[in-house]
Amino acid sequence: MSLKSEFSEFISKGSVMDLAVGVIIGAAFGKIVTSFVEDILMPPIGILIGGVNFADLKLIIQHASTDAAGKAVAAVTINYGNFLQVAISFIIIAFSIFLFVVKPMNKFKKKPVEAIVEPPAPSTEEILLGEIRDLLKK
Repeated sequence: MSLKSEFSEFISKGSVMDLAVGVIIGAAFGKIVTSFVEDILMPPIGILIGGVNFADLKLIIQHASTDAAGKAVAAVTINYGNFLQVAISFIIIAFSIFLFVVKPMNKFKKKPVEAIVEPPAPSTEEILLGEIRDLLKK
């Protein structure tokens, strides 16, 4: 089988196409949730904790300065506010995917049908002993 035909067969499989569609939809869904968190959810949370904008939260390691040539040197900061915002976005995305994708898929999955286990048939000795017992009862 040639490389071209093998690749063509691989691409034409349904699972590859499903994966591609899933990745595209997931990326779009991620942008929606990120916008929801940054633009709608975080501003009220910031107000509740004292008017803080999470994007402005940072730890300054080195303040902005100018070097000997008079060129401005930017401040060095750890932007933990952005990290908090991204972490909250991740939690919301994960919960949303669980709630709207995983839960419905689990609900629609077919539950495995339990096979009815029949007891093994009695051996010929057991059958003969049963017949002898029945004859002796008469």
